[in-house]
Amino acid sequence: MNNQRTYLDIHVIQTLPPSNVNRDDSGSPKTAQYGGVQRARVSSQAWKMAIRKYFAENSAVNLGVRTKRLVDYVSNQIVALDSSIDSEKAKDMAAKVLDAANIKTDKNGLAKALFFLGKNQATALAKAAISGETDKKYLKECLNDNPDIDIALFGRMVASDPSLNEDASAQVAHAISTHAVQTEFDYYTAMDDLSSEESQGAGMLGTIEYNSQTLYRYANVAVHELVQQLGSVDNAVEALKLFVEAFSNSMPSGKINTFANATLPQAIMVNIRTDRPVSLVSAFEKPVKSNNGYVEESVSRLFSELGKSEKFVEKPAFTFYISQVDTKDVPEGKEENSLKGLISDLDSIKTLIHGEA
Repeated sequence: MNNQRTYLDIHVIQTLPPSNVNRDDSGSPKTAQYGGVQRARVSSQAWKMAIRKYFAENSAVNLGVRTKRLVDYVSNQIVALDSSIDSEKAKDMAAKVLDAANIKTDKNGLAKALFFLGKNQATALAKAAISGETDKKYLKECLNDNPDIDIALFGRMVASDPSLNEDASAQVAHAISTHAVQTEFDYYTAMDDLSSEESQGAGMLGTIEYNSQTLYRYANVAVHELVQQLGSVDNAVEALKLFVEAFSNSMPSGKINTFANATLPQAIMVNIRTDRPVSLVSAFEKPVKSNNGYVEESVSRLFSELGKSEKFVEKPAFTFYISQVDTKDVPEGKEENSLKGLISDLDSIKTLIHGEA
């Protein structure tokens, strides 16, 4: 294995019908100013949550749990390892081992803040509790070693003890529309099914804000860092495959029952680089304008921007792409027939890491 840096960039163009997948504290769809106009925005936090949910529902990998209920979580692992230990004793053992690791919990077993704990790490703590281990250095190693893939990708911050931080190998951008948007309002009423015939009017009324958008979505992964976190090239590449699948297929669930905005990407492009990650959001600094749809122009601009970026950075070692629309601009790389085929070709990353490319 060489020490070469390797990065994966994933770019997605995805259109959404009227929807409100990510709203602010007033219930309005989130927006951002870019290129002098208002854009629709979906926060990175919202999409990372959707990705983690996709991991849980579509894979068998161990995943971290973000919770304050650490005592309950670790005590469950203790009982799973040794069924002769009753629940109350297990909770006491869990509280003590967490305290020894410098994670403070209250009398209800709650930490002061949410803590992102991997299943492998919880199991290691449970084993330490059963064996009576109290060495703080060893217990912190239990908390830092063998992170699950979502902790490795998205990181962990522990304000009370930075030694427990985990640097994220992935960066996920806020998705923004490639064009200007205006928020609209849906005025709705609901009838009382048991109201008398003499009753007039609705049982309730209200409004929901929404917009429609064609989004540019972007994320990158520092593959060399992921290899270090997960312990092997094979583990890292399998995690990358799952990440690309989840990034492509996931959808934040805000108001989805109201709008049923279960769309798929119109185009996906993956670049494997050896210099640095590169967002191509600059393709949309000048907003797309159209009376005949935004997707085709957005995809064309995305593919064209890749070529323009090569004035400043190296050409990607590999480029794989899928597009549902025909455009005059296509990237130099391999056009895939399916997402499954694109994901399979990510094995080519191994040649870079092993220095064979």
